[in-house]
Amino acid sequence: MTPGDVHEIPLTDQIRLLSGADNWHTESVPQIGLRALRLSDGPSGLRVPDDHGGSLPATCFPGAAVLGSSWDRELLGDVGGALAAEAGVQGVDVILGPGINIKRHPFGGRNFEYLSEDPLLSGELAAATINGIQGRGVGACVKHFAVNNQETLRLCVDAVVDERTLHEIYLAAFETVVAKAHPAAVMVSYNQINGVAATTNAALIGSLLRERWGYRGLVMSDWCAIWDRVASLAAGVDLEMPSSHGAFDRSVEAAVRRGRLSADAVATSAGRVAALADRISPPPVPELPVAEHDALARRAAAAGTVLAANDGVLPLAAGSRVAVIGAFAVRPRFQGSGSSQVNPTQVSGLLEALAGKEVEVRYARGYDPEDHRTDAVLVAEAAERAAEADAAVVIVGLPEEMESEGYDRTDLQLPAQHDAVVRAVLAANPHTVVVVCSGSPVALPWADRAAAVLLAGLGGQAGGAALADILVGDAEPAGRLAETWPHDLGEVASDPYFPGTGSMVQYREGAAIGYRHTTTEAITPAFCFGHGLSYTSFEWSQMALDATDIGAGDGFSVTLTVANTGTRAGSDVVQVYLADRTGVTSRPRRWLAGFAKVRLEPGQSRRVEVEVASRELAFWDTEEHDWRVPSGAFSVEVARSCQDIVEVMELRVTDGVDHAPERAWTPLVAATDESFAARLGRPVPTVAPARPFTAASVLGQTRAHPVGAAVHAVMVHRCVDSEADPRLRRMMQHSIDELPLRNLPSMSAGLVPVEAVPLLVDVLNGAPDAILRRSLGGVGDLGRGLFERARSILTRWGGPQN
Repeated sequence: MTPGDVHEIPLTDQIRLLSGADNWHTESVPQIGLRALRLSDGPSGLRVPDDHGGSLPATCFPGAAVLGSSWDRELLGDVGGALAAEAGVQGVDVILGPGINIKRHPFGGRNFEYLSEDPLLSGELAAATINGIQGRGVGACVKHFAVNNQETLRLCVDAVVDERTLHEIYLAAFETVVAKAHPAAVMVSYNQINGVAATTNAALIGSLLRERWGYRGLVMSDWCAIWDRVASLAAGVDLEMPSSHGAFDRSVEAAVRRGRLSADAVATSAGRVAALADRISPPPVPELPVAEHDALARRAAAAGTVLAANDGVLPLAAGSRVAVIGAFAVRPRFQGSGSSQVNPTQVSGLLEALAGKEVEVRYARGYDPEDHRTDAVLVAEAAERAAEADAAVVIVGLPEEMESEGYDRTDLQLPAQHDAVVRAVLAANPHTVVVVCSGSPVALPWADRAAAVLLAGLGGQAGGAALADILVGDAEPAGRLAETWPHDLGEVASDPYFPGTGSMVQYREGAAIGYRHTTTEAITPAFCFGHGLSYTSFEWSQMALDATDIGAGDGFSVTLTVANTGTRAGSDVVQVYLADRTGVTSRPRRWLAGFAKVRLEPGQSRRVEVEVASRELAFWDTEEHDWRVPSGAFSVEVARSCQDIVEVMELRVTDGVDHAPERAWTPLVAATDESFAARLGRPVPTVAPARPFTAASVLGQTRAHPVGAAVHAVMVHRCVDSEADPRLRRMMQHSIDELPLRNLPSMSAGLVPVEAVPLLVDVLNGAPDAILRRSLGGVGDLGRGLFERARSILTRWGGPQN
């Protein structure tokens, strides 16, 4: 079977190929030898449905936020290979991941699923993951393309972003992945971008992804994101997932028959489905390698754990008396909620894992993970345990329901009971280690009083064992932060604009994301991007550039000698930043341009090379609509973090451009309407009014109307009431409340016909003439009589319910 074989099957069968067979499979066409493909969620482990409403056991690896903090391409390749092996066991052809959307704001509900706030780091690590997956014959589907940076109204929100910010921040990681890993599939997001839905965005998919970047693989929709199948096909979206049970097939066939959509467009997309099936060959793995993959998950958790502060209390001394405090030590918080939720093969808790270590442990619960109120008795018990110990370890974090797909966080704080127990323990014992388990940054107002702070993230099923290893020194905390941890929201440039107003979010902060903002504005956050301490010490020397004068199309490399001068084995991360001194255009104070991770034994040294591509010198020119490198001087900053600069070297570009649309004096944040309009190149759009209802109105807005309330109730019953897991129920409830009416055919698996959506809109707006003309027009005298009678009934019913 070859992709060309799809031309041999009827148009109706070609169209059938372009939608899923069910929630997790593509269609098959036996007559041309085309098999069905099985898809599975998989950012941190496979989630393959079982026969009981759950999912099959799989290794729950650390979340992407932890893997991102490893800064370790090789490790992510290993994790990708392990995911592919498990796909071979469970019959999975395509893994839906990794996710590489930029962490624009700490409140992003899916931040735990994403790698970094930086596009270069995200792109490099995602490419390594995909190469690990696809190197074993399984397909990877990178997501969510594009500008999908919040969960609030994610199904319909319009992300208003200027062209330069779009390319430099939000598209760059996807471009890296396409160039370096050739993913089998790209998943298109729900949201709109500058007024055009990603699923119908021909400029994004056809012009940019396919033509400019040369992508040849399959483009699929996010689940139930399709609402105009004809426009989506014309834009380049090949596969609608999941099955809408033929809801859009008639409209596609009609569009082809009437010449609105070319038959070649259908055949091309069907050919890409066939090509994907031809490309995929999962490895023949007979059984799940549980112990081997748990060991890898344990290693990965340690590699992404960040030692943010340490006065020498860590690692804990052998034989010491240690008070372990916090319910998460027994019942670990190890993964986020939503489509990435994995049924782990096993789970290790910190308290259990410490039992085999050379320390004497006493435990206090400290807080109730199910009750957010402070329990004075539990806090007092924790303080008493801490006072009796040589050192205390308090493990705190965000409860499961605070971080999930489907909704965003609303504050930066830990639960009050967690802060209360930390303060009490710090007062009782100055030798206190605080371990934070959360998928995104939280405020740590007591951090400067702690003897040590470990940012463990959501470490997966072996996270507890990895923490035990780190605490006693059997493993190193090898992570460096892949995102900025602010003291408060005043340090977050996007905060005034997140999550937007109505169904629109304006990206006025431009490139001022995370460390790009803090370094430009000389803000010292709680913990900066790239920060992480070690149990050993390193010395860097003999730093050099391979060239100091280069052309605009040339890259360069930084070399240096890294020596482990301590008594323990350890890892270091060499980070190379650029600072533009040309004055040609407005840019952040510095940005990451390359990195390398090196692991050394005590006394060992190694020459390390960090390559920097010419692209990292470039900015997006909004007049030329292309990348341009400015002429003049750059500073090359070799650093341990974005704030710890070890060496600065000068580089000169001799044949770049000497002008740009934005001069160096332009602020990064476009706070006024005038400045944002200038950056957009058009007037700032206005938020669409809530009334009258349109097909883009969300279902939750219609509940004041009897029909809207009825439709909402049916969808809740269908999608929420049947879900047993309370975390997934909450996610689905938000999804139904924020479901655009135009997506009802997809979300209802075709029970709501496409043709019913405009009729429903008319009903909700109380427009009896429009309603009846749609339903009864053109049926002669009888139809006109029925029209008049029904019109009077609808008018008495009350008209618009505003």
